[in-house]
Amino acid sequence: MQEIKETILIVDDAPTNIDILIDLLSDYDIVVALDGSSALEIACEGNPDLILLDIMMPNIDGYEVCRRLKNMNHTKDIPIIFISAKTDEDSIERAYELGGMDYITKPFKARELTARVKTQIKLKNLLRNLNYIAYYDYLTEVYNRRSFFELANKMFDEEKDNLYTVMIDIDEFKKINDTYGHPTGDKVLKVVAQTIKKSLLRNDIFARIGGEEFAILLHCNSNEEIIQKNELIRQSIENLEVDTDEKIIIKLTISSGVSEVNSDIDTLDSLLKRADSALYEAKSNGRNRVVFRA
Repeated sequence: MQEIKETILIVDDAPTNIDILIDLLSDYDIVVALDGSSALEIACEGNPDLILLDIMMPNIDGYEVCRRLKNMNHTKDIPIIFISAKTDEDSIERAYELGGMDYITKPFKARELTARVKTQIKLKNLLRNLNYIAYYDYLTEVYNRRSFFELANKMFDEEKDNLYTVMIDIDEFKKINDTYGHPTGDKVLKVVAQTIKKSLLRNDIFARIGGEEFAILLHCNSNEEIIQKNELIRQSIENLEVDTDEKIIIKLTISSGVSEVNSDIDTLDSLLKRADSALYEAKSNGRNRVVFRA
């Protein structure tokens, strides 16, 4: 399997400096910008892992480029190392105040530069991993409970029109664990989560909120549409075949409770409770079904 290289954006208007940096950083994928405007465009579109940013450039200097990048949500977390011939304390202090992570003076010292670049890449990857652990369920690779309530409360407050929630439970999951063991149970959780995820849109909020229970918050045009969508999800799970470590094929089903935001619903919690009540009804009436509660 081919190793994926981190991408570094070099921003400098001096070709000689660029050539030196490309040679020193041959272990990385390099993208080059010769001015501030190009740097902003490339950073917004390409989201590099690190930016090496010269200060003295025509039109938009490095300070302004950094300020703009740090003010945009999708670029604010890209680490920036300033590279400059300016060695006075005021210039260095301003670079850090604007959000720079490090400052390297020209002419470059090869081992110092590569060491500092390597450090920032490691920190970026560490923060990325910590962020993933904080917001995603490690087993199913969908949002965790914390993420669901953080994102769902925001959506509930801002976009109530045609908003629905779905509570989903894997039927007789304890029996699967007891019969085939927890490794198979874990496999079932992951397969079910990923199958459901394939049926959802990018802006739909889908999470494992505990055990074998999942929740979705999403927009649909009508009650008929949300019911049909969940019927298709239910059928896709019913069609699954999961093999155990002993090569035994097991079949799965889910039960779902669906509810819509209306004039009686004033909090996300009340919406989820109504969907949970519908889920209980689905399980009480034989499982493997979708129940809608207005």
